[in-house]
Amino acid sequence: MSLPDYQPRNRWLRNGHAQTIAGNYWPRTISLPPVQVEAVEVERARDERPAIAVQCDCHWQPEAVRAERMTIILLHGVGGSSNSHYVRGNASKAFRAGCNVVRMNLRNCGDVLPPTPTLYNAGQSGDVRAVAEHFVKRYGLQRIALVGYSMGGNVMLKYAGESGDSPPPWLNSVVGISPAIDLSASSDALHLWRNRMYEVNFLQKLNSRFLHRAQQFPQFFDATAVRRVRSLRDFDTRVVARYCGYVDAEDYYCHATSANVIGDITVPTLIVHAQDDPFIRLTATTRAKLLANPHIQLIETEHGGHCAFLAAPENGPENFDGYWAERALLEFVLTRAN
Repeated sequence: MSLPDYQPRNRWLRNGHAQTIAGNYWPRTISLPPVQVEAVEVERARDERPAIAVQCDCHWQPEAVRAERMTIILLHGVGGSSNSHYVRGNASKAFRAGCNVVRMNLRNCGDVLPPTPTLYNAGQSGDVRAVAEHFVKRYGLQRIALVGYSMGGNVMLKYAGESGDSPPPWLNSVVGISPAIDLSASSDALHLWRNRMYEVNFLQKLNSRFLHRAQQFPQFFDATAVRRVRSLRDFDTRVVARYCGYVDAEDYYCHATSANVIGDITVPTLIVHAQDDPFIRLTATTRAKLLANPHIQLIETEHGGHCAFLAAPENGPENFDGYWAERALLEFVLTRAN
């Protein structure tokens, strides 16, 4: 795939922090058909816990062509949901291009399904498999592309790597935008003083969600777990590790990272990462694995921030809104759809 080099929209966006912040607020036009909300079971009932389902917000092409059209499953990052602006922006572009779109939520995200006594984490690649297999079985889908942002990117890449030499026949391509591949290094970078505003923002969302769950399910969760949480690593030790079966944060990062399996990916994969991303880090070892895998195209731009990549808009038939990574990933997916 050949794409124009990424160029920031203007001079002040040649700064990773400015890009990251602006990317959350830059205006865009989103046009989507009515959503079809579906609960997809990802974990069966066990002990005293009910079955776990995730909310999927779907936009389907007409039934006559649905199975043969590319289906894009979009997955958000920490603190986000299927209604995050970048998820809806990608969905709008993809549907307009003739794709089916599934805006998948991580566990207990979304605003329709009743809450369940479970938490989401970066290692839940099995949920992606369950969602994809559900819709393949239901609609006979022939081609699926997995697209994830930040932590969602890690989840998608982890699933692709775990599929190894025998990926399912419907898995057509995978995309990670600013993926949190090296979880430990990125967690440490998030705690640097210059990134504390991002960490505080994430912690406010994570703590709030956890406390709400603890209130709903006091028999499963202890609300005092977040009393002394001062960093993402603290949260991952005191909450994620405790309730998701890990020893501590480092054990969680070690087992949940897609870096362990990216060398095993055998489907066309695009990874977009900005060198000025404030807190997502790619270690030298991970970068070497990515570059050594012929199935992976790694695009590292000088600028772009975290999940932003704001470029100059263009008037024309496509009316490009300036979200460069969204254009890049859609072109990558559609090129491999034929």
